[in-house]
Amino acid sequence: MQFCITVSSIFECSLERAFKTPMLCDVARVHTGFGLMPRITHATDDENWGVPGSTKKVYAASSLTQKGGYVSRDSVLERIENKYWKIQVDDFQSWMLGFYKFTGEWKTTELQPGRVQVDYTYTLHSNAPVFYPLAWLFAHGFWKTYMKRVMENVRKMAYSGEPLLYP
Repeated sequence: MQFCITVSSIFECSLERAFKTPMLCDVARVHTGFGLMPRITHATDDENWGVPGSTKKVYAASSLTQKGGYVSRDSVLERIENKYWKIQVDDFQSWMLGFYKFTGEWKTTELQPGRVQVDYTYTLHSNAPVFYPLAWLFAHGFWKTYMKRVMENVRKMAYSGEPLLYP
């Protein structure tokens, strides 16, 4: 079963910053933790990050649900410059309500110079029918709230103009 969540917002910055910031920034500055979700500390094996087919290993601080350390792998599935990213998060190192992968999409549409529509979508894939009700609650409650927090962190970074970590 798949649970699809989308949050949208208008970014008041250049199209390039709205497009590049969420994927090419320091992931630790975006995924700062919330509730049971631990904060991300860093990534490794990321030399080609941002190119379709590239991957990186993601590490997190310890939390109630994670022992800390390596937690998942991110992969770039698709990149259409200044329009669309599609990534996959998998290889979870702790049990996640039967979720075996997340697919994330970041779509940018320039409405006018300096004004960009951002549509941020995550599809959470589960293969544990017994947990579908809990997975639905997680996706539509917690994960949607978490996505809004991530989007605000990305917005702050896009507006600040701080350098991106990856070219």
